[in-house]
Amino acid sequence: MTNFPNKLKYNSLEFFNDYLKKLNNVYQKIDKKKLIDASNLITLKIKKNRNLFVCGNGGSSAIASHFVCDYMKQLNKYTKLRANVSNLLSETTLVSAIANDISYDEIFRFQLKSKMKKGDLLICISSSGNSKNIINAVKYSKTLKNKIIGFTNFDGGYLRNNSDILIHSKIKNYGIGEDINHILMHAIMQHITLKNLKLKKKKIIL
Repeated sequence: MTNFPNKLKYNSLEFFNDYLKKLNNVYQKIDKKKLIDASNLITLKIKKNRNLFVCGNGGSSAIASHFVCDYMKQLNKYTKLRANVSNLLSETTLVSAIANDISYDEIFRFQLKSKMKKGDLLICISSSGNSKNIINAVKYSKTLKNKIIGFTNFDGGYLRNNSDILIHSKIKNYGIGEDINHILMHAIMQHITLKNLKLKKKKIIL
């Protein structure tokens, strides 16, 4: 596993250069075929009018929220694709009620029991891959035999071993790991957009 930072004392310019260099180095080691596979699967589910559920904790939840924003707005703006996508942490009153009355470990699975149907897609973003609420969501999705796309860092944990399509970044640093997951979310969305343009535009701002 790749670690960063490699030392505790940097001059400022050296640190920023090393951070961005490490970001690029980790990206270069990602299995690019998995990006294409994820793009194709997401496109297929959207075309079949299936639900896409995205979940994560902390910074990963912020990426999930951004995922919803871009997949709904950008695809709607430039293509005929209409994504039924939701972030399972966005309903804060519901999430707080589940966490308070049942367990924080159940905040995703409890919702999926009401919302997920056979044929839907679960997209999990987790640096460790071992968050209990993520594990429970994956387990429930599997009971319906639904596909799972996982974005992981560190050693990937449970999610790494239980995703149908795994996009794994070998980095032991939350900032760099989340940066890569966010970048890849955007890259996949823009790839889907360009492959499904409803008309040739002279100017596209993605």
